Amino acid sequence: MEDAKKALGEILRHLQRIPEELDEHQVESFLNALVEAQRVFVLGAGRSGLVARAFAMRLMHLGFHVYVVGETITPAVKPNDVVIAVSGSGETDLVVGAASIAKKVGAKIVAITSFPNSRLGKMADVVVILPGRERTETITEYVERELAGEHASLAPLGTLFEASASVFLDAIIASLMRKLNKKEKDLKELHANIE
Repeated sequence: MEDAKKALGEILRHLQRIPEELDEHQVESFLNALVEAQRVFVLGAGRSGLVARAFAMRLMHLGFHVYVVGETITPAVKPNDVVIAVSGSGETDLVVGAASIAKKVGAKIVAITSFPNSRLGKMADVVVILPGRERTETITEYVERELAGEHASLAPLGTLFEASASVFLDAIIASLMRKLNKKEKDLKELHANIE
């Protein structure tokens, strides 16, 4: 239980940093890209992909024409579309490859990442930088830290980025609700009723 409490504290402290570290211009550019999009495609791999899918669901509740890249019913991307690529490292081959194809078609690419100088960040039209793990540790660093009595983060792998992305994208939904003058009842009307 003690480790779980420590991990929770670490994750919550990380999330509290997000509002201060966000670039307002990046967020506004992201919101404008969404509002102006003919259709929205979301993309991510692994747990980042799950965060992207949750965001797609909320966009659908707001009335957006939204698709998850890789689903069997996802149509071809076209020039007036926006592709939102979620990748902490910005180097995930699946995400970078799909975003690259969409870019060649003429779609606008929005990267949600911790690394703006990554392959994904460099190709994106809009980049939103979210705090996440600053770098991966090496075995040598791990051993040195353990010998010194220091301990590694209790939030492994991409946990901090994924938590940041999930909370940030929910905040984007709240902003869109206000911008589009939507209420919770409007979202409920589009919520699945055959679950």
